[in-house]
Amino acid sequence: MRFLPTAEQRAFAASLDAMLTAAGTPSAVRSWAAGDHTAGRALWSRLADAGVFALAVPESCAGVGPLPVELAVAFVELGRHAVPGPLVETVLAAALLAGDPRRPDPAAELLSALASGRAMATVGAPYALDGDAADVVLALRDGEVWRAPGARDARPCLDRARRLTTPLPGGELLLPRTPPAALGWARLATAAQAIGVGAALLDRTVAHVGRRVQFGVPIGSFQAVKHRLADAKIALEFARPLLFGAALTMDAADVAAAKGAACEAAYSTARTALQLHGAIGYTAECDLSLWLTKARALRTAWGAPHECRAAVLAAALATDPPHH
Repeated sequence: MRFLPTAEQRAFAASLDAMLTAAGTPSAVRSWAAGDHTAGRALWSRLADAGVFALAVPESCAGVGPLPVELAVAFVELGRHAVPGPLVETVLAAALLAGDPRRPDPAAELLSALASGRAMATVGAPYALDGDAADVVLALRDGEVWRAPGARDARPCLDRARRLTTPLPGGELLLPRTPPAALGWARLATAAQAIGVGAALLDRTVAHVGRRVQFGVPIGSFQAVKHRLADAKIALEFARPLLFGAALTMDAADVAAAKGAACEAAYSTARTALQLHGAIGYTAECDLSLWLTKARALRTAWGAPHECRAAVLAAALATDPPHH
């Protein structure tokens, strides 16, 4: 499969890139990590105005979707700029609520709020990302979708801008069953975010090795450094068509393969970036650390590598069982 984005999709990505570059997201990430959500919420509203969250919401509920390819295009840019907040979880919430045609009125009202940016959502299965900042906390319990009354027990994550919380018990039953395809939306958005994170890490590292000098020459001229960067570039470029191919089909196995490849590529790029920057790259004062920790956190979010591989293998065996 050969995927090339349309002119409209390229323009959409460019507009998000320009907006987020002007917004100076590293400062918003640091404020979010410190518990101040003001800048992050303002950024959220601007993303909603650009139509990002409406891409996962059907037109019948004030959205413009479902448009998984455009969603992937957008989330690559969100990852490239390390935008904080429960981005993937809001998409998953929309997929959960939109995935059952018998959805009750409260679910339809929530979908409209998510599309417009009036509400920020998170999903607990069992832990909910940024439940202390979200307006809507959904909990997946025994195959049912509940709206929890809130979340508690915020605990820090490796990525300081990600806080894991526990949904409060009780609440309102929204759906009696979890739509089976909803997880695919979370994995697709996570994979796209990882591609963007990896691209940002690679770009920053290429710039760094061009500036840093040893033995009178930039370290980027060393063959070993070139090889490490080339390997990172190849891994990201191999993962990218898997991402957009999965967005076209939304097949569970395709999405799992894309999620596994994208997150492993981003994690490998993060390791290369850290090695070539040295210990300074991991310090809180260095912006690179914002992407380093995010690459590690995304690697296991909504499907660790071994879970994604197992999903791909199970689908392959179901299609072509082994012969004895």
